Amino acid sequence: MLQRRAALRCALTLSALALPGLARAQAGWPERPLRFVIGGSAGGVSDILVRILEGRLREKLGQPLVLDPRPGAGGMVGAENVARSPGDGYNFYINHIASHGIGPTLYKRLSFDPLKDLPGVARLAAMPNVLIVKGDSPHRSVKELVAYIRANPEKATFSSAGTGTSSHLSGVLFGLRIGVETTHVPYRGTAPSMSAVMNGEVLFAIDNAPASRQQVLAGMLRALAVSTAQRAATMPELPSLQEEGVPDFDVASWYGITAPAATPRPIIERMGAELVSALKDPGFAQRYREFGAEPLPLGPAEYDAFMRAEVAKWAPVVRASGASVE
Repeated sequence: MLQRRAALRCALTLSALALPGLARAQAGWPERPLRFVIGGSAGGVSDILVRILEGRLREKLGQPLVLDPRPGAGGMVGAENVARSPGDGYNFYINHIASHGIGPTLYKRLSFDPLKDLPGVARLAAMPNVLIVKGDSPHRSVKELVAYIRANPEKATFSSAGTGTSSHLSGVLFGLRIGVETTHVPYRGTAPSMSAVMNGEVLFAIDNAPASRQQVLAGMLRALAVSTAQRAATMPELPSLQEEGVPDFDVASWYGITAPAATPRPIIERMGAELVSALKDPGFAQRYREFGAEPLPLGPAEYDAFMRAEVAKWAPVVRASGASVE
C-alpha cells in the first residue's frame, strides 16, 4: 500500500512538473509552419477551400500553411498519414464526406478509426455534386443521357476522384436509380477525373460542383444537373437529378479540418475558432460562394457530432449500393 501511494505521489509530481512546459508550448503555438494534408491532388476542392483561408490564418496565427497533397484511396492515404502524425499542433487534415462519412463503412480493413483518430477541428463548407459530360457531348439533358446509357450499357463509364469518394458513390447510385450497372473508373483526385470527362475517356462524372465550374463556363464540360434533392443556390439554373426523373437521389459533399487525436485541446479550440471566425466574415463567405461552396462553419464539438450523424446516415446507403473496399 505504501509503495502504491509513493508511486502515485511520484506520478502526480511528474505530471505537475510537465504541465508548465506543456502550457508554455501551447502558449507559444504556432512557432513554425502548419502542415495541412490534402487527400486529393493540387487544384482540387480541398486544396482551394484551404487556400482561400490561407492569408487569413497566416495573419491570425503568424505562420504560413504548407499544403501537402497525398492523394489516393478516396482520401484515406492522406487521412492515415495525419492520423499517424504527431499530435503536436502542426499536423492537420482536410477531411470530407469520403473520409469521415462514407469511408468508415465502405473500407472494411482500415488501420485507423477516422472518427476516433482524426477528430474534428472545424467544418468548412458543403456543396452539391454536379453531373457533367464532355462539352461537345450530344447529350444535353439527364433524360437524353439516361436514354443513351440504357441503350448502350457497356458505355456507361464514369470517373471519380478515387474509390470511396462521394463522386464514386454518386456514380454507383446513379446507375442503381436508373437500373443500369455503371462502370467505375477511379482517378487520383478531382482534377484528373475532370480531365477524363473532357478527354472522352469516360462518359460522365458526378463530382463536386466547384471543381468543374471553370471548365463548364469555358464550354469544355457541360453540366446537366445537381445531386442534391433541391436546386443549389449557387447554380439555380441547373435542375436536380430528382427533377430530371432520377428517383431518391440526394447527395451533398462537405469539407472540414481534422487533427490527430493527441493534439492538445487548447490548440484544437484555437484553430477551430479561427476557421469559424474566418467563414463568418462576409468577404470570405462570398469567396466560398463564388467558388460554388456554401460556408457552413461548425466548431470542434459540433463538427464531431455532425460527422457521427453522417456515418449513421451513409452506412445503409453504402450497403445498399453494394460498394465496398477490402
